[in-house]
Amino acid sequence: MTITPEFRFRRLRRTPVLRDLVRENNLSANDFILPIFVEEEITEPVAIESMPRVVRYPESQLAEVVQRAWSKGIKAVLLFGVSTHKDDCGSDTWNDDGLMARMIRTAKQAQPEMLVASDNCFCEYTVHGHCGVTHDNDVVNDATLENLQKQVLVAARAGVDLIAPSGMMDGMIAAIREALDDGGFSHIPVMSYSTKFASAFYGPFRDAVDSNFKGTRDSYQMDHANGREALAESMQDELEGADILMVKPGLAYLDVIADIRKHSDRPLAVYHVSGEYAMIKAGAAAGVIDEKAIVMETMVAFKRAGCDLIITYYAEQLAEWLNA
Repeated sequence: MTITPEFRFRRLRRTPVLRDLVRENNLSANDFILPIFVEEEITEPVAIESMPRVVRYPESQLAEVVQRAWSKGIKAVLLFGVSTHKDDCGSDTWNDDGLMARMIRTAKQAQPEMLVASDNCFCEYTVHGHCGVTHDNDVVNDATLENLQKQVLVAARAGVDLIAPSGMMDGMIAAIREALDDGGFSHIPVMSYSTKFASAFYGPFRDAVDSNFKGTRDSYQMDHANGREALAESMQDELEGADILMVKPGLAYLDVIADIRKHSDRPLAVYHVSGEYAMIKAGAAAGVIDEKAIVMETMVAFKRAGCDLIITYYAEQLAEWLNA
C-alpha cells in the first residue's frame, strides 16, 4: 500500500522531543487560579470530606497559604469566605472590617505581588444561601445589584486586584463597572462568571462553604441545555465591560467554551468545579484511573477549547507536577 506524504502524521509522533516540539497547547503554573476557603472563628483547618485535600482555613493561616501557593508558582488566588455573621442580605460584605475585606487585606499583605480575586456574591453570607436579596424564595435582581455595588467597593478599598461576580444577575457587570468607576477604582478589572450553569456538579462546594441552602438556583443560573443562550450571556457581559469571561462548570461545557472563544477576544477562564474535582479524587482513590494523567489531560482540554485561565482546586498539585 502506498501512503501519500500528507497522511504521514506519525512522523512527528515518533519521539518525546518531537511530540513536545509540535504540541499545540502547553500548561504552566501561570494558567491556574487557586480557590481558598476561609472560615471565621476557627483555629485549625476543617477538612471537607467530599473534597480530599481541600480544607476551610482559619483566618490566622491565610497568609501562610498564600505564601505557600506563591512559592509553588501560583500567581492568583480566589477567596471565598465562610461567614458566621450571616443575615438576609449578606451585609457583612459591606463592612470594611467584615470577613471579605479582612481576607483581601491579609492575602495582599502576605504576598503583595499575588493577584487576589474576590468571589463577589452573597450565598456564603446569607442565612438562606441564595445569591442575593430574596422575595418568596426567589432572588430580586435589581435590589441585589444595589447591594453588589456596595460589596465591590468594600473589596476595592481592601485592595482587591480582581472582582469576580458569580451571582448571574442581569446587568451585574454594568452595575459593578459603574460603582467601581464612580468610586475611583476604574483600574480594577472584572472577571465575570458570565456563563454559569445551574449544575449538579456543584454539590461538594456546598460542603466547602458550609451552606444550608435548600432549593434550586434555576431562576437565575443558566439551563444546562442552552448553548445559544450561554453565548449570549457572555457577549452581554462583554458589552457591559467585563474584562475576563468565564464558563462554569468546565468539562461538560467544552463546546460552550469553544463557541465563546470563536466570538470573543477577551481572556477566557473556566472553573473546574468541586464535583469535577471530587470525581477524579474518587476514581483515583478507587484505583481505576491515573490521577495525574487524568488531571493533566483535563487541563489541556480546557486550553484546547480556548481557555486562558483555569480555576481549579488542583492548582497547587499541578504546579508541583509541572515543576517536578
